[in-house]
Amino acid sequence: MAPVVQIQNIHKVYDSGEVPVHAVRGVSLDIQKGEFVALMGASGSGKSTLMNLLGCLDRPTKGVYKLDGIDVAQLDKNELADLRNQKLGFVFQGFNLLARTTALENVELPMLYGRHRRVSGSAIRERAMHCLDMVGLTDRADHFPNQLSGGQQQRVAIARGLVNEPQVLLADEPTGNLDSRTSIEVMGVFQQLNDLGITIVMVTHELDIARYCKRNLILRDGVVVRDEPTEFRLNAAEERLKMGEAEVAAKLTAAPFA
Repeated sequence: MAPVVQIQNIHKVYDSGEVPVHAVRGVSLDIQKGEFVALMGASGSGKSTLMNLLGCLDRPTKGVYKLDGIDVAQLDKNELADLRNQKLGFVFQGFNLLARTTALENVELPMLYGRHRRVSGSAIRERAMHCLDMVGLTDRADHFPNQLSGGQQQRVAIARGLVNEPQVLLADEPTGNLDSRTSIEVMGVFQQLNDLGITIVMVTHELDIARYCKRNLILRDGVVVRDEPTEFRLNAAEERLKMGEAEVAAKLTAAPFA
């Protein structure tokens, strides 16, 4: 089976002033369907640029990028927009939900473009509800973002990223605005989705978060310096259980004697 993502000798050079900036330098990699990849690196390592290239938000200066067998370089602006809408789902650190729109309506939004424009409203709503169910939020479908916790807002954003049944779900620092407990909860959602066969590529600078993924790619100065399976992979469900047990133990220790 061909990889869902194929990158061959990708370069990205920005002409900013007299000295060109080489953000990505000859990266080659394959991502198979069903993988869960953490893309890591320090600030300036090129990970955000590589994520933009994977998301077809930018074009490489040189090299070949094939998404689900399609050579991205051969597409014009409109074809590229259609490819993003049909093949990719996006989850961002800041949630990016519309404030005056319910959770259900936020999830429906990507279906109002491209191939779903001729689909009935009831079919769109049914699909959006299914995606909210996948992230455990059907009971919050009619809530507005300001009525949801940060973790719930991120789960709505994940459902929105899933609604067009993308080949790859791209997550850019999805736990960056969340506390530790909520981060584990959200990583549990990603692990459950990955168990269903959904391919996920996640940018993170947190080693603990990367340990929930299956594969770690580490960039430095625009080059992949490490590409390996995750060592001592964490299970979010087990970590939440441990955290709960630790809190109970702390309360018992702190409780006054009768």
